[in-house]
Amino acid sequence: MKKLIFTGILAVAGLSGTANAQIQEGNWMVGSSLLSSNFGLNTGAGYDITLQPRAAYFIKDNVALGGYVTLGLAKPGAGASTQFTYGVGALGRYFLSPGEKGVDNLLNHGRWFLEGNLGVGGFNVENGISTTGLDFGVGPGYSYFITPNIGVEGLVKYNGVTGFGNEGLTSRISFNVGFSIYLPSSKGREVANDLK
Repeated sequence: MKKLIFTGILAVAGLSGTANAQIQEGNWMVGSSLLSSNFGLNTGAGYDITLQPRAAYFIKDNVALGGYVTLGLAKPGAGASTQFTYGVGALGRYFLSPGEKGVDNLLNHGRWFLEGNLGVGGFNVENGISTTGLDFGVGPGYSYFITPNIGVEGLVKYNGVTGFGNEGLTSRISFNVGFSIYLPSSKGREVANDLK
């Protein structure tokens, strides 16, 4: 029993260090948002499926820059028109350090982050409004590391598209659930070895 408890303590201690090791300069982050829920005042049942694959490189500790692609399909409720969203562009993510002022370390093997994106995209409703132009978004999230290299993520984000079409601006607040895989590059491994 003592061995089991000791092994559990070592596993938790090992996981708490992985949140720092995976977001170091030189590493890669690859993942996708899989589920998306939009908050609004609509009534009735419907569905919203949005995928947002992304890849980013850590240019320095806690800071990743990369790109994303968005594809979404939604049917808000009975009798409502189908909605289609799309976009491509650049994204940035900043992970908050547990020691920073105002940062609550909710779990030892997770990290809060801020994410922003900017690109081109569109929002089209079947036989209705459409907007094509500047695609942007910003919001906070949390990444919970279920293994040393895989994080399950939740992200609340304000998304907007502004530009051309019969609607100048479309925007929404969404809650996204997804995952990211953190891949150490050779440079990332060198930095981790220097810290040992």
